[in-house]
Amino acid sequence: MVIYGFLRGLCITAGYHRLWAHKSYSASWLLKSVLAVVGAGAGQGAIKTWCRDHRAHHRYVDTDQDPYSAQKGFFHAHIGWIIFKKDQASGITPTGRVDISDLKSDPIVEWQRRYYWQLLLLMGYLLPTIICGLFWNDCLGGFFIAGCLGTSAVQQSTFCINSFAHWMGSQPFQTSKSPRDNLFTAFLTLGEGYHNFHHEFPLDYRNGIRWYDYDPTKWMIWLCGQFGLASDLRRFPYNEIQKGRVQVKREKLRQESDMVDWGVPLTELPVMECEEYQRQARTGRNLIVINAVVYDVSGFVTLHPGGASLLTGAIGKDATDMFEGGIYGHSNAAKNLLDGMRVAVIR
Repeated sequence: MVIYGFLRGLCITAGYHRLWAHKSYSASWLLKSVLAVVGAGAGQGAIKTWCRDHRAHHRYVDTDQDPYSAQKGFFHAHIGWIIFKKDQASGITPTGRVDISDLKSDPIVEWQRRYYWQLLLLMGYLLPTIICGLFWNDCLGGFFIAGCLGTSAVQQSTFCINSFAHWMGSQPFQTSKSPRDNLFTAFLTLGEGYHNFHHEFPLDYRNGIRWYDYDPTKWMIWLCGQFGLASDLRRFPYNEIQKGRVQVKREKLRQESDMVDWGVPLTELPVMECEEYQRQARTGRNLIVINAVVYDVSGFVTLHPGGASLLTGAIGKDATDMFEGGIYGHSNAAKNLLDGMRVAVIR
């Protein structure tokens, strides 16, 4: 059950998904035939139908025309979209239109569609029954465990891509849509759990782009390439992938920065004449100047680590040299704290 389930799962992820739905690599006639025949035993419909829905999912992700939109809830994304019909009578918006002309012209795809139900019965149930009967004299175990239970397990594993991979995990490449990266989901789905990356760079034959990322589908495609069964393994340019990472980091940094009080911006501070600054300092206001910016240090005089006398000695003067290393090279934290005390700029 485990071995044959793993094999059928790879035929879905490497065949249905990365080869036919996204054309992320090219496959020989022999490899395509194996992927189509064994993939039919996974019980997930014909290649043509599967890829049509999946291309619509990518094109209309998180909208009403996404067949398994995560916005309609976890259950709908996982299996509800299969249970409930997509027609106007049921109130469910039909799947969005996509181009599948390449699939219609593929003879292996058309052959599999024509004989799909026969292939499903043969590869999904009859073959494991025969194998277990021949080698272990256990036809019932082959049918119920390797056949029925194994097929169900492969189906649920694939459905996790539509549900868990849009529900939990990180978003290192884009944050405007629901797909997420998650190692746990990658284990459940034979490497398809790096879903945030996949939705941003669907032409890449990899989902886990680092060599150590758990992505057996990637390894299988690469191995087939070494034996001449696969070619044109497509990789999105590293520089473009890095752009996505940096853009998300910038956005997160901007959001974090917006939550911090940086003090009144210099451009919004009132302009103070030098004479006015000195006059206010003489009449009891604890003002100092550093780099032509006026700071009111009244609430910090007694808290100054160097002692109150050091700070009071600078009141009414230009303390730039002293602050920037004449006596003590202040830390970045000290400079940030000071930003909250600025009240004006010197003309």
